[in-house]
Amino acid sequence: MKRIRPVLLALGVLAASPAFADGSATNAAIDNAFGDHAKYEAAILSFQKAVAAHDAAAVAELVGYPISVSINGRKTAIRNARAFIANYDAIMTPDIVATIKNQRYEDLFVNYQGVMFGRGQVWVNGVCRDNACKALDVKVITIQHGPK
Repeated sequence: MKRIRPVLLALGVLAASPAFADGSATNAAIDNAFGDHAKYEAAILSFQKAVAAHDAAAVAELVGYPISVSINGRKTAIRNARAFIANYDAIMTPDIVATIKNQRYEDLFVNYQGVMFGRGQVWVNGVCRDNACKALDVKVITIQHGPK
């Protein structure tokens, strides 16, 4: 079971602001919540690029496993990158792909749960590589259909 990095903030932080259209507000929110934003920014931009290119293998590498997703309306546990790739088009629906492709970095929402795309369709956060959480990878931890 994956372990999400402990949170440094008790309350959520809204990352987007028209006054900071360059992403500095998002970077500051990530810095305040999770530490150095550079790792998050790199993972987020790589994820968007891989989704836009329909590169299932690259997207799969950016996902934290196991991940629970909806496939044809059924909750399904995807345990590894191979299973993710095999089910890529069923997981990465046109709505989810559009949300990811259209999300501007400077408009991301950041709170104690991670970094949110759209209206909650995708969440990204640090996933611990060791029990002490001294090392972590930034991964996609949630992919779900958003509110209608």
